[in-house]
Amino acid sequence: MTRRGWSTRQIALALYPFGAGAAAVNVFFASLIFSWMGGPIASTAWSLGLGCVIGAPATWCFARHIRHMMDVADGQEAS
Repeated sequence: MTRRGWSTRQIALALYPFGAGAAAVNVFFASLIFSWMGGPIASTAWSLGLGCVIGAPATWCFARHIRHMMDVADGQEAS
């Protein structure tokens, strides 16, 4: 049986802007919490840059999870 629907790569590319944005917000809030211990607060550019880097593998893992759920829903077990 062949897979139907989007591939993992297509899902990851579609969701990457959301994953990178969520990671950037988390980086900024983590820097705010770290500032309570005397650390610096991340600038917008640093937050966005780190969010883009951290968001890539996080989005890929989430896309694999979504693809697996699609396969299970179709009655196929994917590896």
